[in-house]
Amino acid sequence: MNEKRGGTVLTSLLHEIPPFLPTPTEAMTMTVELPPGDAGTPPHRHSGPVFGYMLEGEMVFELEGEPERIIRAGEAFWEPGGDVIHYQAGNNLTDAWSRFVVVMLGVPGEPMLTIVDERELAERRDRRAPRPTP
Repeated sequence: MNEKRGGTVLTSLLHEIPPFLPTPTEAMTMTVELPPGDAGTPPHRHSGPVFGYMLEGEMVFELEGEPERIIRAGEAFWEPGGDVIHYQAGNNLTDAWSRFVVVMLGVPGEPMLTIVDERELAERRDRRAPRPTP
């Protein structure tokens, strides 16, 4: 949706109501740069919701309970954080860098990102969407 205010054009990329916000909340904005073919961060979770925008390239994106999908340059994405495992955020391109910006909302003093161990991944494997066949 585009909206014009004077000479400024505002374009809505994503509108979500997160299921929760930690109280109090800390915000962190980061750029993430993935070299060609990089798998990204191993499965992890965030202490609060994360909102992102793909600047260039393509990212393989997979959250617990959802099938993997490709986020392309110019697209926005989000994840609820909390108990939801973020399985993939890797570069889908083998010949170019991919870059995105994220705004993470989390609990002050807690890590914004926590790696999930193999034991927990095994315990929750039934929550992962079916894997695509090659």
